[in-house]
Amino acid sequence: MNPFDYTRATDTADAVAVLTERPDAVFLAGGTNLVDHLKLGVTEPGLVVDINGLDLTDIEGLDDSGLRIGAMVRNSDAAADLRVRRDYPMLSRALLSGASGQLRNAASMGGNLLQRTRCVYFQDTSTPCNKREPGSGCSAIGGYTRYHAILGASQDCVATHPSDMAVALAALDATVVVLGPHGERRIPVDELHRLPGEQPERDTILEHGELITALELPPPRAGRSTYRKIRDRASYAFALVSVAATVDVDDSGPKPVIREAAIALGGVAHKPWRARAAEAVLRGAEPNEETFLQAADAELAAAEPLEGNRFKVQMARGAITTVLTELTGGLESKLDDTTEDAHE
Repeated sequence: MNPFDYTRATDTADAVAVLTERPDAVFLAGGTNLVDHLKLGVTEPGLVVDINGLDLTDIEGLDDSGLRIGAMVRNSDAAADLRVRRDYPMLSRALLSGASGQLRNAASMGGNLLQRTRCVYFQDTSTPCNKREPGSGCSAIGGYTRYHAILGASQDCVATHPSDMAVALAALDATVVVLGPHGERRIPVDELHRLPGEQPERDTILEHGELITALELPPPRAGRSTYRKIRDRASYAFALVSVAATVDVDDSGPKPVIREAAIALGGVAHKPWRARAAEAVLRGAEPNEETFLQAADAELAAAEPLEGNRFKVQMARGAITTVLTELTGGLESKLDDTTEDAHE
């Protein structure tokens, strides 16, 4: 590990000012990602700005019945909060799916959003990696790609974003509150992370010096929601494929109809992947297996798997249909009854 300067920020304005003055500076929150990269030599900052003393640890209701979660709230605390569990169970489940209990106790909400890929080549400084050293090449292409992208990748990078929490936030249409040298701005979570394109070294649209201060959740949606993660082992593993979804069904008529749906996928792209094509198929359709398969196929039509992760396409198809079936459980019997009535 290379030597670096260290300082503690006294408030958010101080943190932004200090980082803005030093192009080689980074923020330190929970450290569950940064410290690993310091040890591996993946990142070599000249200054580490500790923000653990900042007053960003509150979870509070908003006037519109939404929820504001401070960026320094720990993952375990957010997952256990009664309001999160009651109104945003998808988010609580996603948080509890990530890492171990010890890491969740240390990891912050803002830091979780900004964790970098766990691609083995990104973490191995002896191999070329465009994300680590732009222009050096992508060792994953033609290499080990089990955990890599099937959607939105480029010839410069096929890595995936590792956060479970970010996938749930994308499905919830959450907003990231950011303070920077030019003031405060709000960014939809779905717009925060970038696809790799020709600049895979840039994970997000944040500029140097900008600090995440809070996450804002909109009012709870009608319907049912959940988060499902498929991984190689039961705990402490990153998602091969994950699905965060909310489905609202109108069952007041003779046949149930999907009123609204929001779906995001994890483990398949450089960013949490909002499944807009699948959502479009679901709106106004009957909640049945045929509809769910059509929705999954519409979203995955653009998939470009690599030799080592072709299984992910079918896995994602199955995960989407399984989650949608789970969220609309109990409606199939009504559909069957309606069909029987029509035949009488």
